[in-house]
Amino acid sequence: CGADLSVCLSAAGCTFEEDDDLNQCEYSQGEDDDFGWELVRSYMTPHLTADLPHGSYLMVNASQHAAGQRAHLLFQALSENDTHCLQFSYFMYSRDGHSPGTLNAYVRVMGGPVGSAVWNATGSHGRQWHQAELAVSLFWPSEYQVLFEAVISSERRGYLGLDDILLLNYPCSKAPHFSRLGDVEVNAGQNATFQCVAAGKAAEAERFLMQRQSGEVVPAISVKHISHRRFLATFQLDEVSKGEQDLYRCITQSSRGSGVSNFAELIVKEPPTPIAPPQLLRAGSTYLIIQLNTNSIIGDGPIVRKEIEYRMTSGPWSEVHAVNMQTYKLWHLDPDTEYEISVLLTRPGEGGTGKPGPPLISRTKCAEPMRAPKGLAFSEIQSRQLTLQWEPLGYNLTRCHTYSVSLCYRYLVGSGHNQTFRECAKMERNANRYTIKNLLPYKNIHVKLILSNPEGRKEGKEVTFQTDEDVPGGIASESLTFTPLEDMIFLKWEEPVEPNGLITQYEISYQSIESSDPAVNVPGPRRTVSKLRNETYHVFSNLHPGTTYLFSVRARTGKGFGQTALTEITTNISAPTFDYGDMPSPLGESESTITVLLRPAQGRGAPISTYQVIVEEDRPKKIKRELSGQECFPVPLTFDDAVSRGSVHYFGAELPASSLTEAKPFTVGDNQTYSGYWNPPLEPKKAYLIYFQAMSNLKGETRLNCIRIARKAACKESKRPLEVSQHSEEMGLILGICAGGLVVLIILLGAIIVVIRKGKPVNMTKATINYRHEKTHMMSAIDRSFTDQSTLQEDERLGLSFMDTHNYSNRGDQRSSVVNESSSLLGGSPRRQCGRKGSPYHTGQLHPAVRVADLLQHINQMKTAEGYGFKQEYESFFEGWDASKKKDKTKGRQDHVSTYDRHRVKLHPLLGDPNSDYINANYIDGYHRSNHFIATQGPKQEMVYDFWRMVWQEHCSSIVMITKLVEVGRVKCSKYWPDDSEMYGDIKITLVKSETLAEYAVRTFALERRGYSARHEVKQFHFMSWPEHGVPYHATGLLAFIRRVKASTPPDAGPVVIHCSAGTGRTGCYIVLDVMLDMAECEGVVDIYNCVKTLCSRRINMIQTEEQYVFIHDAILEACLCGETSIPASEFKPTYKEMVRIEPQSNSSQLREEFQTLNSVTPHLDVEECSIALLPRNRERNRSMDVLPPDRCLPFLISVDGDSNNYINAALTD
Repeated sequence: CGADLSVCLSAAGCTFEEDDDLNQCEYSQGEDDDFGWELVRSYMTPHLTADLPHGSYLMVNASQHAAGQRAHLLFQALSENDTHCLQFSYFMYSRDGHSPGTLNAYVRVMGGPVGSAVWNATGSHGRQWHQAELAVSLFWPSEYQVLFEAVISSERRGYLGLDDILLLNYPCSKAPHFSRLGDVEVNAGQNATFQCVAAGKAAEAERFLMQRQSGEVVPAISVKHISHRRFLATFQLDEVSKGEQDLYRCITQSSRGSGVSNFAELIVKEPPTPIAPPQLLRAGSTYLIIQLNTNSIIGDGPIVRKEIEYRMTSGPWSEVHAVNMQTYKLWHLDPDTEYEISVLLTRPGEGGTGKPGPPLISRTKCAEPMRAPKGLAFSEIQSRQLTLQWEPLGYNLTRCHTYSVSLCYRYLVGSGHNQTFRECAKMERNANRYTIKNLLPYKNIHVKLILSNPEGRKEGKEVTFQTDEDVPGGIASESLTFTPLEDMIFLKWEEPVEPNGLITQYEISYQSIESSDPAVNVPGPRRTVSKLRNETYHVFSNLHPGTTYLFSVRARTGKGFGQTALTEITTNISAPTFDYGDMPSPLGESESTITVLLRPAQGRGAPISTYQVIVEEDRPKKIKRELSGQECFPVPLTFDDAVSRGSVHYFGAELPASSLTEAKPFTVGDNQTYSGYWNPPLEPKKAYLIYFQAMSNLKGETRLNCIRIARKAACKESKRPLEVSQHSEEMGLILGICAGGLVVLIILLGAIIVVIRKGKPVNMTKATINYRHEKTHMMSAIDRSFTDQSTLQEDERLGLSFMDTHNYSNRGDQRSSVVNESSSLLGGSPRRQCGRKGSPYHTGQLHPAVRVADLLQHINQMKTAEGYGFKQEYESFFEGWDASKKKDKTKGRQDHVSTYDRHRVKLHPLLGDPNSDYINANYIDGYHRSNHFIATQGPKQEMVYDFWRMVWQEHCSSIVMITKLVEVGRVKCSKYWPDDSEMYGDIKITLVKSETLAEYAVRTFALERRGYSARHEVKQFHFMSWPEHGVPYHATGLLAFIRRVKASTPPDAGPVVIHCSAGTGRTGCYIVLDVMLDMAECEGVVDIYNCVKTLCSRRINMIQTEEQYVFIHDAILEACLCGETSIPASEFKPTYKEMVRIEPQSNSSQLREEFQTLNSVTPHLDVEECSIALLPRNRERNRSMDVLPPDRCLPFLISVDGDSNNYINAALTD
């Protein structure tokens, strides 16, 4: 102890009493304070103020020091081996109640900083001592030192005193003791939590604090009791940083004392961060391979997890992937996109992940485009330009920010493959619309889009568009070819090189512009002919010989006519004509001469240049010369030349045309010379024929004509016997020919009778081959006939008719044929004997029959005619109906009804019901026999029994049904037949057999009737392919149906019952086709108009619409062109062998010609018929725009998964 401090703290504490050993009481005054504590001993101070208590203690007089001055009292350092409780007494008093200052107690551990006070008291506490305790809970090997501090208040009045500072070896009773406080380690930025457990009662403390070694204080966030004498104080430091790493302890404070815990360390770890960015090893379109570079870090370890954080540089999102290797591949990245890639390192503990390291900024490569642009469609189509549009292109399609779109298109500019125009146009960026210009009209433009980027390209499907039509270009003049004849011209042309659309019509105009015939008006009237698009030729008839005509030809599309091609054509001159009737009588005759009358000839296209008189010796047994133009005398021959050559004729005279302006006599044998030709006397003993020949010349072309004008008999013959001989010779020739023909006919009939009696069947193989051979010639004949006769006015001299080719005789003539021969039009159906007399289908004068050879031309003309066509012809059936209504109704109705009543079917009345004879049915004549058909309505339910009564009564073996039971939701016919067996009145109907085909069904029924032993078999032919509206699209199926009915109906059976719904329109079509096919087969003509008219006189409305009327014509034309082409399976091999045989004359085969016929009669699909396939939403579903299904044959898919498109490029076929 120092000299001024005689009192020392004993080992158990310091009481500062007079008898204490102050040397044992170790304390010291502070060196850095402002003043020291005073030791007061009242017994040694007689004049002690009354404000101070008696005894020994340490004291500070506040009035002697300045405000804020401090006095420190430091006790010796103590080692904590067990629980320590430091007890002390304090005195704080001021007479006037002012605060003398503040008394603070500090606990310094291990010589560290003093920190903040663990206990303090301030103010005036009365003139008495107060006791407090410090419960210090430190653990070995820690040392601590208690420091008391007196701080002078601003009032500077009163006294502060300390006494009885004792170190107790048992727990404090006024302050709680803390259990050992452990260190806390957290990562920077996390919350640090200290939990202080104390023994005692929480109520003994007024404040719970956490004290940092540096002096900062943190209040407790919660205090809760663990048990009766233990409680838990929780302290939290929020989001600590590295700078807050320090020593912390728990403190409780109250006026009675404080509890102090040991210092625990708050360890703050900095999460690690890489120093260097990751390294790029390789880049692809959808991936990046990197190396982490985590050897150098900032922060604390250890590293327990490595992660990669990446994001688009332009995007808000980021992703983190855990990594367990030094290299890592980032998958599923977007092509051509810039990414920022950083490495994250994590140490243990919450919040142990450090900040991302420096980023690697890298870009992926471009990827091949996902697909080509879709939605290519037109927005505007013109004749020479096409505006297209397509879907906008997004990054997900281009997969690269650097890309280009090219629109490539091609179209044919010629017939060859190397004449295809191709071009590609590069589109501007973000453009989805383009106009292709300078195109050709009515061309299929094949367009596709190509999307390209640095990594690849995608080509879209070609989409075909068709430019609009334009007026056609001119027909090339060099394509006009012609063949002039005398009074007609065959003109042929080619389609314009630039049709610019669908040629719908050709217009040919012509007029005479020059003629050598003065009777011809020049220039003549202009005439015009229109031809269909597939007709590029025409025969112009009724022209003048030797006349030049100016022809103009132009084509037309839907946009109008194109340029005109001109050509001049001159008809050939014709042979002169003579004005002689029969052979005239000679004017005079002698032994050596004969005088004849020469009449001037008329020139045709050229004037007469020369006349010649030819004398020919009439020798016995010589066939008389036919006086045709080809057998005249073109080579002049004088008498001397004729004698030297042994010729029987010579030129007796040549007369100039000017010398014979009128009829003049001429003497043959007058021994004169005419233009160098000697006319010698005739020999009396020879007979001569005298010919008169006229010759015309024009521009090197010569025509001549001759006529026999006299015959001079030899002198020994009288004139009467001469005439008899002449007539006898001619009659003998005629009789000889007739007799020869009769012998041949008898032999042929005898052969037929022998064949029939022997029962030898006709060779079907030969019949089939002959039929196909016949049909091949028939087709070529029709083509030639149509080519030759395609004129406005037919000319029989050019036409090679179908009738002539096949030796068809005229109506009513007997045709020689084998009865069982296979028919050309009806296939395997047995052919009846043709030539039935009294047929009800007579040709009218106003509507004559049409030859089969002319049928195609007739139908084309009727379809395209403007004045009189199918429409007018059909309407003519109803002419006079309105007028008849104005007459007396009773009379008119009676006439009308009597006409139909005369032909109605009358049933045998039922017993007791005289009115049961009625059924709505009429007899209709067939071609071969009367009442061959019964036309009736589809039975209603109440009329089914009557229907079967009629079938039984008329011994019918065939029923033809041409309707469905229900059409368009309406019942068209009741089901009048059973599925097994059923009774209809007294008639039992049993289904024996049923055969269902694509377009029709055949049902076989057995009919039995009560009271009858007979059992009838009836076949029902049910045609189900007649559409609910209109007529069949083509007649092939119906024609096959008719052939089946004909082949299945026995010749001795009763009438064929035919019905649809009302028994009119479809029923009438069937009957007309049946009758006309027979007429075409037997007579080579068809008379549809008069047939329909006859049918309408039997039953009303047998043809209901113009469409049905046209369909009948088309069906018969198809039957005539194609015939029956089915081949029995057993005969296929020889038939096929014959069909493929090349004929030397035509260098073609039947198979090739049959295929050409198929192409010519097969209707081509129009764009309107494929409207569904051409919808924009369906274009991509078509592999080729040249192969599209028609709407009527489309199968419709069932929509699934919300896809409303039910289209597929497919067609339903039978």
